[in-house]
Order: sequence, then C-alpha cells, then structure tokens
Amino acid sequence: MNDWSTRGGFALVLALFVAVVAAPSFAGDPFAGLKMSRLPAGSQAMPFELKGLDGKIVKLSDLGGKVLLVNFWATWCGPCKEEMPALARLQQRLDPSRFVLLTVTTDLQREGITHFLAQQGVDLPVLFDEDQEVSRSYMVRALPTTVVIARDGALVGRAVGPREWDSSEVVAGLKVFMERGR
Repeated sequence: MNDWSTRGGFALVLALFVAVVAAPSFAGDPFAGLKMSRLPAGSQAMPFELKGLDGKIVKLSDLGGKVLLVNFWATWCGPCKEEMPALARLQQRLDPSRFVLLTVTTDLQREGITHFLAQQGVDLPVLFDEDQEVSRSYMVRALPTTVVIARDGALVGRAVGPREWDSSEVVAGLKVFMERGR
C-alpha cells in the first residue's frame, strides 16, 4: 500500500467523522434545520380567531394537539411570493392530523388574494388579520414572519424572512416537533 492511499483513506475516514459529528442533530435541536430563532421556554401562543378566505372562522384553540406553522405575509411582499410554493409543498409533505399550516395576511382584498394564489399555483389556507391585532400580538415587524407553535400551544420558534420550507431539513425538524411535542 502506498503512502497516498493511506493518507487518502485517512482523509476519507476523517471527513466522514466530521460530517457525522458536525451534522445537525434534529433529535436534539430541530431549530438547526428550521433556521429559526428559538423562543424562550414558557412563551405561549396568543389565542386568535380569524376568518379565512373561505369564510370559515379558524380558532387557535381548535387546533390543539397539532404542530402549527403560522406564516404572516402580504401580496405586495416579494419574499413572501418567493416562499409561497415551498409552503404549499411543505403542507403536502406532512400529516394533516398532526400538522397545520396557516397563512395570515392583513391584505383585505379577497379577490386579489384569490387571484394571487391562483397566479402562484398554490392552495393554502389564508386567514385575515383585518385589525392587525394578531400580527401585533405575534410581534410581526417584517414580512414574511413565520412562527412554530408546539402541540401544547407553546410558541417555540420564529423566522423572519423567506425560507425553503419544503427542504428535507425543515421537514425533519418539524417532524421532531410532531413526535416529541416540542
């Protein structure tokens, strides 16, 4: 065996070791894959009751026991448009009996939103925050802002800016929340 193959073999073993050790452990920290800020323990999601694009009322209290991803957006927001297709794909990849994706907007033009969703080729639940009370209670200062609510109603994560919501890392991170609750 020559010196090059020995060094090459050692380099391969070292690279594999570093990759395994440095890889994010979703079991330990699902936020690594979600690229979200962890919120302080004890933060509870503020209850809300909002009307959807379909006219139905959605209450946070009716969604207990499921992990929620709540995305605050607007039709005029470029980064929001960018991430809408990924949100739609994420919704399709996770079990609806354990996961709910909601989008919340302060836009009031229902016809415009319907047109926007059709133009984007997405089918997402849209809730209207007409008085911006929910947006204020979730401290939305920039769009898009997305929060994760654990099965017990704890507010556990926050992301400001667009994400690749359907990436394998995000899906794995959300599945951790779905399995262990937080």
